Amino acid sequence: MEEIKLKEEYIKLGQALKAANLVSSGVEAKIVIQDGTVKVNGETETRRGRKLYDGDSVFFRGQTIKIVK
Repeated sequence: MEEIKLKEEYIKLGQALKAANLVSSGVEAKIVIQDGTVKVNGETETRRGRKLYDGDSVFFRGQTIKIVK
């Protein structure tokens, strides 16, 4: 499991996928999110701009990302 440390109050889902090197660009993040292949806290998320806060977790391509403060 990878952890992403928040620099602000939140990070957007697309930015988190890029920060974890699970996608190579914002366009790729948009596509995989809209395709319904990304889960946030166990539920499919299709909004690239979804705000992630401390304690949230993202699951994509067999990887889990934990958002921490």
